[in-house]
Amino acid sequence: MDVQEIRKQFPILHQEVNGHPLVYLDSAATSQKPAKVIEKLDDYYRRYNSNVHRGVHTLGSLATDEYEGAREKVRSFIHASSMQEVVFTRGTTTAINTVAQSYGRSNLQEGDEIVITPMEHHSNLIPWQQMAKATGAELKYIPLQEDGSLSIADIKNTITSNTKIVAVTHVSNVMGTINPIKDITRLAHENGAVVLVDGAQGAPHMKVDVQELDCDFYTFSGHKMGGPTGIGVLYGKKHLLEKMEPVEFGGEMIDFVDLYDSTWKELPWKFEGGTPIIAGAIGLGAAIDFLEDVGMDNIEAHETKLAEYAVNKLKEVDGFHIYGPEKRAGLITFNIDDVHPHDVATVLDAEGIAVRAGHHCAQPLMKWLNVAATARASFYIYNTTEDIDALTEGLIKTKEYFGDVFA
Repeated sequence: MDVQEIRKQFPILHQEVNGHPLVYLDSAATSQKPAKVIEKLDDYYRRYNSNVHRGVHTLGSLATDEYEGAREKVRSFIHASSMQEVVFTRGTTTAINTVAQSYGRSNLQEGDEIVITPMEHHSNLIPWQQMAKATGAELKYIPLQEDGSLSIADIKNTITSNTKIVAVTHVSNVMGTINPIKDITRLAHENGAVVLVDGAQGAPHMKVDVQELDCDFYTFSGHKMGGPTGIGVLYGKKHLLEKMEPVEFGGEMIDFVDLYDSTWKELPWKFEGGTPIIAGAIGLGAAIDFLEDVGMDNIEAHETKLAEYAVNKLKEVDGFHIYGPEKRAGLITFNIDDVHPHDVATVLDAEGIAVRAGHHCAQPLMKWLNVAATARASFYIYNTTEDIDALTEGLIKTKEYFGDVFA
């Protein structure tokens, strides 16, 4: 894996920000896009822009072939057993809400349990809060270990025969915790529950095999894996999706419409009402091609090395505190004594370094960490140890600057 050659394929990286070479360390929020994805989107709009599944003209046929071709690329990428199990959505948030509103509303009642964790992104927490309120089900949390990981014993003790849904992130967007999805799925299924996995931070960074994980639903977003914004995926086991009702109604998802009743198309189209996200899906397909050319195992190994390097390198910063387990995905969430994370991010931006600061859409986890906010540096396929060196130097300058200001 030649990172320098990979970097050449990301046009946005070759610029200066505030007089410094751009160091982009915010890929957990959104990744940058390779030229092949940008060119694929341009080609669609320039050459065969058309709606799909409707017309028989040449442009419509080309667009439909590319759109459904992208679905097959997703199916292969996550090792789903059928294209019928791959639903295009606007993103992870929409995919999770679809499961909550369709499967959850139909299968939950008072006395049932929904099990999640305190590390969830708001997108995998609020839908279940609302579903608990709507159905009378109880929302339960698997407790976190001191380092922010989950123990098998706690998972086993939290999931009971009353548990109907377990919804858990594959990788924490704050701590980089990689959760034991196969064990969670096994324990949930032993108790008759279904499992939804928020894969927004999983699918872009590691090989995902939904059949091996045996999860019932898996969700992820294109924009975090080199694809366009506004496109995501809901994977669901076919027998579950077949029983679920759509949550959006209109064109594209219908089979037959009468004045007083309607029927729906077969999977996956019954969940894709209206004109679908055609360009987004085609762009996601191109992003998957790019990632698979590099190799997901290579990407995961590269990010693991970067995270290990960063943990050791950032110890050079006085008053540096890192959150999360020792074994982590490719991100570092941290604070520096006496410096607010927003100030950290502002000073780093003046040095051309982009990091995230705030609660990261995980306010309950911030409360558990006993902080109001943190800063986060997240890595991807195009990052290097030199980026981490620049981050370290920037943090040392930040510490010195605020030390001088308040001296």
